[in-house]
Amino acid sequence: MRQGSRGHDRYSRAGRGDAVHRYELLRVRGRGVAWVPPLLLLVVIAVADYHTGGEFRIISWIVLVPGIAAAICGVWGTAVFAALAIGTFSAVDSAWPREFQTGLPDFILVTVGGVLATLACAVRVRGERRALYMRDVADTVRRTVLRPLPPLWGGLEHAGVYLSPEVGARVGGDFYDIQPGPYGTRVLVGDVQGKGLGAVETASVLLGTFREAGCHEPRLTTVAERLEERMLSHRDYTRALGRAEVDRFATAVLLGFPAASSDTVETVVFGHEPPLVVGPGSVRSLPVTGALPLGLRELDPAPVRVHRLPLAADETLLVVTDGVTEARDAHGAFYRLAEEVARAVTRDPGLAEPGRLVAFVREGTLRHSGGRLTDDTTAFAVRRIRAPGGERPEGGRSRI
Repeated sequence: MRQGSRGHDRYSRAGRGDAVHRYELLRVRGRGVAWVPPLLLLVVIAVADYHTGGEFRIISWIVLVPGIAAAICGVWGTAVFAALAIGTFSAVDSAWPREFQTGLPDFILVTVGGVLATLACAVRVRGERRALYMRDVADTVRRTVLRPLPPLWGGLEHAGVYLSPEVGARVGGDFYDIQPGPYGTRVLVGDVQGKGLGAVETASVLLGTFREAGCHEPRLTTVAERLEERMLSHRDYTRALGRAEVDRFATAVLLGFPAASSDTVETVVFGHEPPLVVGPGSVRSLPVTGALPLGLRELDPAPVRVHRLPLAADETLLVVTDGVTEARDAHGAFYRLAEEVARAVTRDPGLAEPGRLVAFVREGTLRHSGGRLTDDTTAFAVRRIRAPGGERPEGGRSRI
C-alpha cells in the first residue's frame, strides 16, 4: 500500500537472508516454527512403532518426515530431517533383533525419500526466491512511476493508495502525480489500458510530459493537449518497433489549482470517472463532461474543454481508478463508492481529510471484493492547505 507521502521509501529487498526467513511459513511471535510439524511427526511415528508388535511395523512411514519438511522448511532444515529420518529408522528397526524387521528395502525407501525431498525443497526455494526477486522488480518499477511526493506539496494536502491485483505478478498502468509551478499546482491521476511493462512505460511517458508541461504551461488546456500529443507520438514509436500494443490508450483526470484563485478548481476528464467532491457534510460528483481517453483524439477532434468549478477550502477531491469502481462482491455487485463515502462522511465529517479518505476507500474496496482484486486499484485524494491566518501559500507552492 502507498498512502500519502509515507511508505514510499520503505521497500523490502529480496536478499538471500530475507528470502530464507520468508520460506518459514509458520511463525509464532516472530520466530520460525516450521521445524515443529516434521519433528512431531517423526516422534509420533517412532513412538507408535514402539507400541506395535508382530509383523505390523509403521517405522517405514518415517519417509513422510522429510517430505513434510520439504514443503515448509528450508533446504538445510529438510536435509537435517532427512538424516534424522534415516537415523531414527535404523535405530528403531534394529532395536529389537528378535522382532520382525522391515530390513533393507524400507531403509532404501527412507534414504531415497530423504534425498528426493531435499532436492524438491531446493527447487521450491529457488522458485520462491525468483518470485521474490520478480516481485521486488515490480515494486521498483512501480516506485519509479509513482514517485514519492513531499508532504503538503504544491500547496496541497494529499494522500494516495495503490494496491496490486492478487492475480499474476504483472504490474499495471495506474499513475498519479502533483506538479507545482508559477501558474498554480496541477494534479494528474490516470490509468493506462492493459498491463505489463508496456503499460508502465506509457504511464511513465505521460508523467514525464505532465511534469514538464504542468510546470511551465500557463493554461491547463495546453497541458491537456501536450498529453494527447505525447500519447499519440508514443503510439507511433511503439508501432515503429512493431509492438502489438499500438492501440493502447489512457483514461485520466487532470486538475488545476490556479495560483490566482483559492476557491476554484480546473478540471479536464479524459474518459475517466469524474472526481468526487467530499466535504464534511456532503459528497457530490463534479459536473464535468469528459473528453475521450488520451490516444483516441482522432475519434473526436473537438478542442479540449476545461471546466472551472467552485471548490470550498474544506472539500477534498477524490479520484479513483476502475479497480475501485469495478470491484465486485461474491454476488457480482459493484462497489458503490459514492454511497459508501456519503454514509461514512455523515457519521464522521472528519473523514473528508485526504489520508483518512483514501484509507476508507482502500478498506472498503478490499472488504467488498473479499480481498480478491482483479485490477490495479488506486485512490488519490487532494485538497488545498491553508497557511496560518487562512492565507493561501504564495504562488501555490508547498509549505514544507
